[in-house]
Amino acid sequence: MTDPAFACIILAAGRGTRMRSSRPKVLHTVAGVPMVCHVVSVAEQLAPERLIVVIGAAMDEVAAAVSPHPAVVQDPPRGTGDAVRVAGDALTGFTGDVVVLFGDTPLITPETIHRLLEVRRRSPDTAVAVLGMRPEDPGRYGRLVTGAGDELERIVEMADASPAERTIGLCNGGVMAIDGAGLSGWLDRLTADNVQGEFYLTDLVAIACADGRRARVAEAPHAELLGINSRAELAIAEAVMQSRLRAAAMAGGVTLFGPETIFLSADTQLAEDVEVGPQVVFGPGVVVERGARIRPFCHLEGVRVGADTVIGPFARLRPGAEIAATAHIGNFVEIKNTAVGPGAKINHLSYLGDATVGAKANIGAGTITCNYDGIAKHRTRIGDAAFIGSNTALVAPVAVGDGAIVGAGSVITNPVEADALAVARARQQSFAGWAARWRAGRTEIKK
Repeated sequence: MTDPAFACIILAAGRGTRMRSSRPKVLHTVAGVPMVCHVVSVAEQLAPERLIVVIGAAMDEVAAAVSPHPAVVQDPPRGTGDAVRVAGDALTGFTGDVVVLFGDTPLITPETIHRLLEVRRRSPDTAVAVLGMRPEDPGRYGRLVTGAGDELERIVEMADASPAERTIGLCNGGVMAIDGAGLSGWLDRLTADNVQGEFYLTDLVAIACADGRRARVAEAPHAELLGINSRAELAIAEAVMQSRLRAAAMAGGVTLFGPETIFLSADTQLAEDVEVGPQVVFGPGVVVERGARIRPFCHLEGVRVGADTVIGPFARLRPGAEIAATAHIGNFVEIKNTAVGPGAKINHLSYLGDATVGAKANIGAGTITCNYDGIAKHRTRIGDAAFIGSNTALVAPVAVGDGAIVGAGSVITNPVEADALAVARARQQSFAGWAARWRAGRTEIKK
């Protein structure tokens, strides 16, 4: 989408104390993905020559999340300008544009970053391009003091702004595109002479302008630049992301019944002609092929659902489940780490874990695979066209052959041959007249 000769620095060192969490702020998820990973993914779509993430001390989890991109540590935290300076060693010898993003703004889009780069490159004298926004409540945001057209004179942090400057509606979105050839020198001239005692990256604008260069503004929707600092803001970002994902799914040929009740992950893949009922939740790692119907109140995570299948209602598909084409998974059925063959039916009240179910097999209500012995898990194999009667327990490791029938209420601990009948339950006995005699006895006692 853009000239690849640019680098990207993502600032992700904030602790996020208002989140009230032991987890680093940028690892809190939006649509099932850590927010910093959303930002990394957006940057990757623009193919930067280099991508560096600035983290705080003891943030190894963040470094692992953004790998294989390098993470550099800012310790102690001394403001955004200092954070960009910390990343400087990784930019040695680089003179292209440098885009500064924030790990807690997961809603920014590649198109917006592309537009910002275009503004920076429009004229050679532009040193810095800044993303601006117009939130309904400017509140705590820094203000952009502009001149003619899109020219930016300076950025004033809220804490340092005068009463007149606080009336400005155009606010700093934080994201910048900077001429990399001058970046190092401008960073060296930053000072901490402000209310917070920090090195503000925003001061770059005034420094570059003092050198005879220009700064410009590119406006973006406030929603894209929403920085997440609290659980309430996290919920707002989730709602925005879900709206985007639902719209994209429907534009791609998916029918969503009650879309506002359906929750998708960022990586959910729904093919054309998939139908999804209300109150369905897709966790990470779900692929649903053409024509599948996901009925209401299902939960899917880490699964692949084949074409023309029927899932639910009230089904739970856990990681490792693979449901082949035309299979039926019914109400209150749980599937985990199990391959279900084409046309197989598991329609009622069953649990299958660590199993293989053959094509056109029929699994009766109340069937379970006893896959865990208290120490290790074992597999159950059910052959093609096998029939498992209701209320059956298959004690793994065990195999049921092709075409075999297992009688209802059985506990199967040994292999069942193909086309055999297996019955493993106590023999039924009847005692004529016993019930009438018992009731008569009870009546005498009550007298």
